Amino acid sequence: MISNTSVQYIKGVGPAKKKLFNKLGIEHIEDLLYFFPRRYEDRRTITPISKVQSGEWQTITGRVLNLGARRSYYTKKHVTEVTFDDGTGRIRCVWFNQPYLNKYFKTGKRFILYGKIDTYKNYLQMISPEYEELQADDQEHLHSNRIVPIYPLTRGMGQRYIRKVTKTCLDKYIDEVHDHLPVPIRNKYHLYNIRRSLLFIHYPESFDDQSEALRRISFEEFFFYQISILLRRQFIVQKKGMAHQLKDAQVLGFIHSFPFILTAAQIKVIREIRQDMREPKPMLRLLQGDVGSGKTIVAVFGCFNSYMNGHQSCIMAPTEILARQHYHNLTQMIGCGGPLTGMRVALLVSSIKRKERDAVYKQIESGDIHVVIGTHAVINEEIEFNDLSFAVIDEQHKFGVRQRAMLGEKGTNPDILIMTATPIPRTLCITLYGDLDVSIIDQLPAGRGQIHTQLYSDGQNQEVYQLVKEQLQQGRQAYFVYPLVEESERLDLKAAEDMYQHFKSKVFQSYRVGLVHGQMKSQDTQSVMRDYKEGKIDMLVATTVLEVGIDVPNATVMVIEHAERFGLAQLHQLRGRIGRGIHDGYCLLIGDPNNAEGTKRLQAIVSTTNGFEIARQDLLIRGPGCFFGRHQHGLSELRVANPATQLDVLETARKEAKQLIEDDPTLSQQDHQDINHVIHQRYPTFLANIQAG
Repeated sequence: MISNTSVQYIKGVGPAKKKLFNKLGIEHIEDLLYFFPRRYEDRRTITPISKVQSGEWQTITGRVLNLGARRSYYTKKHVTEVTFDDGTGRIRCVWFNQPYLNKYFKTGKRFILYGKIDTYKNYLQMISPEYEELQADDQEHLHSNRIVPIYPLTRGMGQRYIRKVTKTCLDKYIDEVHDHLPVPIRNKYHLYNIRRSLLFIHYPESFDDQSEALRRISFEEFFFYQISILLRRQFIVQKKGMAHQLKDAQVLGFIHSFPFILTAAQIKVIREIRQDMREPKPMLRLLQGDVGSGKTIVAVFGCFNSYMNGHQSCIMAPTEILARQHYHNLTQMIGCGGPLTGMRVALLVSSIKRKERDAVYKQIESGDIHVVIGTHAVINEEIEFNDLSFAVIDEQHKFGVRQRAMLGEKGTNPDILIMTATPIPRTLCITLYGDLDVSIIDQLPAGRGQIHTQLYSDGQNQEVYQLVKEQLQQGRQAYFVYPLVEESERLDLKAAEDMYQHFKSKVFQSYRVGLVHGQMKSQDTQSVMRDYKEGKIDMLVATTVLEVGIDVPNATVMVIEHAERFGLAQLHQLRGRIGRGIHDGYCLLIGDPNNAEGTKRLQAIVSTTNGFEIARQDLLIRGPGCFFGRHQHGLSELRVANPATQLDVLETARKEAKQLIEDDPTLSQQDHQDINHVIHQRYPTFLANIQAG
């Protein structure tokens, strides 16, 4: 079986090279067959040497006219120089530190070469071109005179080598690859069979062939993943959940109990959650809302609904700062009177002392606590809920699939609301959260100031500092954010602690400056954040611990140094910490990106404050694999399928997967046994979580 046979048994590999393949995630022969090129180079057009253009990448042919070897005067590297002639002109090709080439290039032999044309002292030359000997007219070329695959590499492995091994693997094992996609579906959408697809995605004869091979393999990846997603939803919603009943007057009482008016979007989502919680089956809903859109109040409605029906609820947040923020907000709401009066709330975070934590555990188990708010501590094995019926997971992408399932295990199939302030483009929603219903809050509360984002270079620091001082003089507060805590010898970055001392003693010595970062003790972080929230600190120097959970309406300016080092979603989250009051906010980015991706990120964050547009651009810039990180289930299974660019393929595959599950919910029909096997083979961990969840 190619899925179990080690890659080391392919001709040209062996034990030593096997270790290099392992670094690329290639363990078995099947892994190599599915290790696809990251791009292609069109080397089909052969240009006469007399017609080549300096600065262009071109393919040429020629006979070896003469060969020389020497040592570089400056670098002492071995240099191989070969002159080629094609009858129209001559060109010199140079290779460094490859002395074995002296024996390979023989006078009179014909070669085909691909590389960048350069001019040196009036001579045409190529530096380290790819080459291939021309021996016969019917010779199959791998490195030139064709569309050539370019693979991801690791140190010690070159393109020529991996192409040769991949081609050997295809020639010997392609007939052993089994096609799992049902023939009727292949025929319906005119999809290549899997063997033809694998051949053409590695070595396409045309770009149309490559495109069709990509479409076929992408369809299969989307199709099987969507089946696993739909199976998960089916498994959960078939369980018996708790039906929560609220009178219209109680819902209106909640909506009108706040000293501000809820947005139409918030009220719409509250209605959706109410309807879900009425049903005697578990709710599975994803709530998307931009930074500051008021998701917390919507989540509190679910807790209120649970409380009014005599049950418990919990909110799980990714950081202690965010958990404390939720706890503070909810206790304030309860303290204002109204329908939440009587609701008892507990905070569970790792910094709480053991004695206090044990006391909270007992109150949760007895039912004396109605709402538990905390970090991953809420899924601790020691916690036993008395009657958990509603659970909130905030910032879902920071938790794994297993943690989501573990929270569900704390009650009898509780209703689950997943919240994210990282807007997820529709394509990723379908890919990652196809088992969830989706709600969107696309309005910001009235009376908020506008946020202005400006980009500065490293040389404009003084201008930025002056803008910050102007805001501080008006009684506002500011943030300075850095990517590191202490100065790094490897990266020339200003660190939070160093800049804190610099600001405190020199630049902002007239103001009260605080410092907070992830390496501080929890009680110290809490003390600084409390002082900042109460206005006892004017300017806070911090690392990305600020990314979520900080709500200080008087903070109007944020400076992000080395902005090019931050991800786009991270920049947007940080920016969301300002402009939360009636005054305008100013996000001042200081950075000098040294690559195209960094430039695109900063251009995107400056161009819009719309989180959904930010997410769309982030997906286009980085691709789906990096949008949440490859740890996110659903992305690591997609080897070539890209929801950012293949929405039509994704939706078609999902439609077929949906129809299949409707026709055969258990995949027990004889025709579907192969599909059932593939699902369990590809998603063993995920399906285990389904059974546990």
